[in-house]
Amino acid sequence: MSMESTLLRYRPQLESTAWFRSLPVELRDYLVSHATLLRLEKGEVLYRYGDPSYGLYAVLEGALAVGTVGADGKEALLAVLGPTAWVGEISMFDGLPRPHDAIAATRALFMHVPEAALQSLLDTTPRYWRDFALLMAQRLRVSFKNAESLTLLPAAQRVASRLLMIAEGYDGLNATQSKIRLSQDSLASMVSLTRQTTNQLLKNLESQGIVSLKFGEINILDIERLRAACAGVSRP
Repeated sequence: MSMESTLLRYRPQLESTAWFRSLPVELRDYLVSHATLLRLEKGEVLYRYGDPSYGLYAVLEGALAVGTVGADGKEALLAVLGPTAWVGEISMFDGLPRPHDAIAATRALFMHVPEAALQSLLDTTPRYWRDFALLMAQRLRVSFKNAESLTLLPAAQRVASRLLMIAEGYDGLNATQSKIRLSQDSLASMVSLTRQTTNQLLKNLESQGIVSLKFGEINILDIERLRAACAGVSRP
């Protein structure tokens, strides 16, 4: 199967995500027609903090961990994104190096739109800058929501809120999911809690029938009761 036909096969999946679906059809056509496919194994690096920008990427299969590692080696995990999230737009706007690490959390397939193709498009059709700005604005809203959660919510609501955000696709950045492939260590890093505390809070949710836990996986069983848990409300 040619690369072009493979990319066309993923077109309906790309259009299941609100940002891509809302683009003018000619912009969607351009992004797909100028893209290539990139396969990474678990643990392989898409890009590192400080790397130059090589364009935009869309997750087609698997999962991508986005975060940074401090000088002391401590990881700050910001998100684990799945199909069909887009990443890389920040460096498009400011021309600066990548602001975080992006590493395959599982075996993953990406669609890559090179920087040169993007710049050529935007030089000739500058009105499309607004479309990419909307993607960045959407991500910024999610970042604000996460920051507020870490600052304002008690630990139990913090865990429930992050699970709900992931299940609902980071407010539309990627597809919704009821099966979250995420280790408890990773979730603990996201919500700035110890693994022990995160494990206990997850077990509390499991005992209420809101989630079920497997190794490296959290299944959402009752999304409405999870929403209630985000607000600190217990529902029968």
